[in-house]
Amino acid sequence: MKSNWIKRTSLIETMEKIFDPIPIPIILVDENMKVQLVNKAFAQFLDFNKEDMIGKGAQELDQNTRWPEVFNSKQAEIAWKHTFTNGKTAIVHRIPVLDENQNVAYGFGMVLFETIENMKEIIKKNKLLESKLKHYEKVLSRINAAQYTWDHITGRSAATQQTVKMARKASQTVSNVLLTGESGTGKELFAHAIHHDSHRKAGPFIKINCAAIPSQLIESELFGYEGGAFTGARKNGKKGKFELADQGSIFLDEIGDLPLDMQAKLLRVLQEKEFERISGSKTIKVDVRVIAATNRNLKRMCQDGQFRSDLYFRLNVMSIQIPPLRERMDDLPELIEVLLDKLAQKLDKKRIPISDDARDALAGYHWPGNIRELENMLERSMILADRGEIKSEHLSLSAGLPHLMSATLNQTLKHTVESAEKTAIVQCLKQVGGNRSEAARILGVSRSGLYDRLKKFNL
Repeated sequence: MKSNWIKRTSLIETMEKIFDPIPIPIILVDENMKVQLVNKAFAQFLDFNKEDMIGKGAQELDQNTRWPEVFNSKQAEIAWKHTFTNGKTAIVHRIPVLDENQNVAYGFGMVLFETIENMKEIIKKNKLLESKLKHYEKVLSRINAAQYTWDHITGRSAATQQTVKMARKASQTVSNVLLTGESGTGKELFAHAIHHDSHRKAGPFIKINCAAIPSQLIESELFGYEGGAFTGARKNGKKGKFELADQGSIFLDEIGDLPLDMQAKLLRVLQEKEFERISGSKTIKVDVRVIAATNRNLKRMCQDGQFRSDLYFRLNVMSIQIPPLRERMDDLPELIEVLLDKLAQKLDKKRIPISDDARDALAGYHWPGNIRELENMLERSMILADRGEIKSEHLSLSAGLPHLMSATLNQTLKHTVESAEKTAIVQCLKQVGGNRSEAARILGVSRSGLYDRLKKFNL
């Protein structure tokens, strides 16, 4: 008997050390409803000295106490509204603690909210947090989702329809897809549509431009890192794009610019469906479909040792060539109308008409930058024309970009195209003072695409 008393006393002393510093009012009564433990917060709440409460009956401290009802029913009262003798109204818990014979040994009480107003305020804050959480979940979902469908791909020409038909077939497979074509042809648009029409459309659609990320950072972007992996790393580490794309699709744009060492690591992910974060030892399994895009000739790069042939074959399961604008000129009138509507909304301007001479000028242009160049040209024209009409003088001729030269009898079409490209690049570089990044933007090509052309034309 004495041994049980010692154990009981020791238990209460331990509990007091635990509960006394806690700012939530807590009380413990024994089987006779006498106070065995009370922390400072409860004593202050009832306006008593803590020492005076020990050993007192619950009804001596609070005439409205419900401990008798709880002891009789042996049922806990959770989140119960209670008004104490001192006039304070609070939300409380009363919990009976039963022994091995199912008799009440203790009663544990806690004030959950010290005032009704306090409870209402916390509920209000929780609802606000829940609302914000739902909002940001929707925002994140939109960010990591395909934004375009087949309806966003403009064009009824045979070239466009054939490409869309092939892409639709690719969307229904589980195979990787390789989109090829010049810069500005709309490869990303097709990538969005393929994901949106696939069985993975409910999953994330993660994008990464391999040419826009420094080589020393590309691995951490793709595969993530553990905390403290390198100077400046986040404390808790970071998920990579492949981890974020699990159960969805990842769009690797400008795949031809991926360094050789990263090509080997990408190949492993495609083969084994697993990887490790930088400085990590845990193998992460992922189920991701890769949609890659490039404006470079990967087959030739494989021959030159610049791209792994085994990776090329892994990516090239479903290959789709996006035709350049000059090969789908039947789509130009419709593209002009769609882009003018889009730009009017973007610039918050009234839709501006376009003159016949401007249309003729656009129809006679070579379009080295494809649809991206067309959009840039129309945007500038809308700004220059303001509220008037877009005329030929508002087009990119003012920026020094030439129209396609007429082919002569002794010039092949390929030579004519290359000559027009070279002239456009030279004149654009002169205009921007040799700034290659700016020239690439105006021409509607990637920096790597511009560098390839500079090398090709020995500029």
